[in-house]
Amino acid sequence: MARNILFFLTDQHRTDTLGCYGNAVVQTPNLDALAAAGTRFDRCYTPSAICTPARASLLTGEAPFRHKLLANYERNVGYLEDLPEGQYTFSEELAGAGYRLGLIGKWHVGTHRKASDFGFDGPDLPGWHNPVDHPDYLRYLEERGLPPYRISDEVRGTFPNGEPGNLLAATLHQPLEATFEHYLADRSIELLHRYAEDPTRPFFLATHFFGPHLPYVLPQEYREMYDPDDIELPASIAETFEGKPPVQRNYSAHWTFDTLSEQTSRELIAAYWGYVTLVDSQIGRVLDAARELDLLDDAAVLFSADHGEFTGAHRLHDKGPAMYEDIYRIPGIVTVPGGAAGQTSEKLVHLIDMTATVLDLAGLDPAHAVDGSSLLPILRGDQDTDEAPWREDLLGEFHGHHFPYPQRMLVTDRYKVVVNPDSVNELYDLRTDPHELRNAYDDPALREVRDDLLARLYRQLRDRGDNFYHWMTSMYPVGDKSYDTSLSSFEGGTQL
Repeated sequence: MARNILFFLTDQHRTDTLGCYGNAVVQTPNLDALAAAGTRFDRCYTPSAICTPARASLLTGEAPFRHKLLANYERNVGYLEDLPEGQYTFSEELAGAGYRLGLIGKWHVGTHRKASDFGFDGPDLPGWHNPVDHPDYLRYLEERGLPPYRISDEVRGTFPNGEPGNLLAATLHQPLEATFEHYLADRSIELLHRYAEDPTRPFFLATHFFGPHLPYVLPQEYREMYDPDDIELPASIAETFEGKPPVQRNYSAHWTFDTLSEQTSRELIAAYWGYVTLVDSQIGRVLDAARELDLLDDAAVLFSADHGEFTGAHRLHDKGPAMYEDIYRIPGIVTVPGGAAGQTSEKLVHLIDMTATVLDLAGLDPAHAVDGSSLLPILRGDQDTDEAPWREDLLGEFHGHHFPYPQRMLVTDRYKVVVNPDSVNELYDLRTDPHELRNAYDDPALREVRDDLLARLYRQLRDRGDNFYHWMTSMYPVGDKSYDTSLSSFEGGTQL
């Protein structure tokens, strides 16, 4: 059991931007050191590649279909915007066990109920990106004599209607000390000092960065840190959208990809990498402060992201209705006292497992995170047993962004199936097609694999109570059924 728990969460963070995940160019020394001291999960996934559903799942330990916060409120399409009173959260249980709770940074789990309503110390910082007009941030700048937020050199494409597209990147005319990322780290360090004053009480401190989410708004030194000419474009930039759901082509147009030059695409990736390094440096500052305060030796440290980002992959930016590895696979690094060091795991894990692990670390029942499993056995080097084998597949779900668009996904060690009720279903062989360019759903050679995956997805949705399975019952060869789609029970009545 760890005495203290530090949790770092980034936003829209590609796994392949970290040195410990194989990137030989991007400088991420602090996260690399964290991985060397603990366990790096190579097959870690988000339950839903959109901020609010993923973050609500982390807080509640429930899949999105259960907690029902299914979309970001800024793009809400009619879903709930706040968790109901009485909803289980891990923070409430930690507080009941005597933990002090801190959350510095992005909240994005509702419009009316804020982090403080769930027991967390820290300023309320709403929204999807750095709230640079927030009074606490403005006070931070004023107290330190730092210049205000100002940007130039904006990068935008052109929308299909001919208007300027979304802001993708810009140069920030502030020194590092004035950046929102540095501000968040400072506020986290201040809480660490406060918590250190009473060593008799344990604490949970989360630092949630708004980056490296686009737009990449960076001081010039970070925007120009990596040479665009040295960047290899993602292989999936060869995407043609043939045999794929048409919505992907529409999203590509919305994100203006084809209106940008190849050089601009390289510059955007370079800026994204610079943002990753900026965030890594601030994580390092918080860890250094915890070490100087003698708070780190008996602490667990967890790092992950709410979801990934396209950054040009599949001719897309941001995220959306496409269940590719780029946005569903996320980094996952955990160190715990007495845990294995320098360990990598290919186990299929997801963000909700982090919730179960936090509970377990605090000596609480991890089963309260109903859709997660504690990672502690893996972190300590334990192997599967016949009595408690690890999962062989993993579910993902999506409900819409800009418009309703339901999707469900099942991923295994090799394959992924995606059900798109109003469009083309998808099947990918991640071993032979790691960039997911070829939709093999109708490949006769993989029909047996496809049908097995559909049946497994169906059974899990049905057993967990996700009513998406009703659609699958009549549409696919799913095996044994418990739902009578033909309504044959009416046949026993008198017919007129």
